[in-house]
Amino acid sequence: MQPIVKPGSQAEQVGRLILAVLLVLWLPALPFGTYLIYPFVILTTWFHEMGHGLTAIAMGQEFEQLEIFADGSGVAQSLYVADISSLQRAAIAAGGPIGPILAGSGLIMASAHQRLWRPVLLGTAAAIFLSVIVYVRSPVGYSVLPLVGASLALVAWRAPGGLMRFTLQFVGMLAALSMLSDMNYLFTEAAVIEGQQILSDTGQIEDALWLPHWVWACVIMLISAVMVGASLKYALSEDRLGIDGGRKPPRNVLQFKRPKR
Repeated sequence: MQPIVKPGSQAEQVGRLILAVLLVLWLPALPFGTYLIYPFVILTTWFHEMGHGLTAIAMGQEFEQLEIFADGSGVAQSLYVADISSLQRAAIAAGGPIGPILAGSGLIMASAHQRLWRPVLLGTAAAIFLSVIVYVRSPVGYSVLPLVGASLALVAWRAPGGLMRFTLQFVGMLAALSMLSDMNYLFTEAAVIEGQQILSDTGQIEDALWLPHWVWACVIMLISAVMVGASLKYALSEDRLGIDGGRKPPRNVLQFKRPKR
């Protein structure tokens, strides 16, 4: 019997990347699944809460602190001025799910250029370390995030090019698709975090603007699909694979080929 995909082919590489991301996103639904991939669970929460906090800064508000709890949930606390507009509140709420989409798409696109692999990985590690110093205020964040940052720095320092590229794509997809790890939260109006009921991100958008929360959840899902698809198309474009100096890409570079018409 012939294999479905050829060993070492682009289809095999694409399958490995997608499988790795889906395992990280959906293993927490299984018993003890969260503990098997715990650092990645915390990383997805970090992307989400930093999205809220940095959007608050962009909206002229004050990002005070970020807490990540043992169950993988988190809260970004920001100080709002009294006359904050409804549009600004909606933007800050949307920053949680949309911020990681932007960051993840950027990481995926950076994987298209070999000269960016090491500096982008080091920059991501530095951002994690800096956030721990400035914003993180929880034991879980203090203990897990530095290990994640150190791992990314180690990959940038010692790993071969193929692994650096895969790491960029993996972390990028993990960030961009992070909302898939908790679809119930995205499509619910309120949630209970650390025993306190609060409006979900889409519930806050509904409260600040108009239309039901599930409509905004669908909009966010659409934005994610479009941006991830566009970034993957850019990163895996056959015209761009050898753009940096015309060198042959590493073995595990993902390639899509279309027959001539």
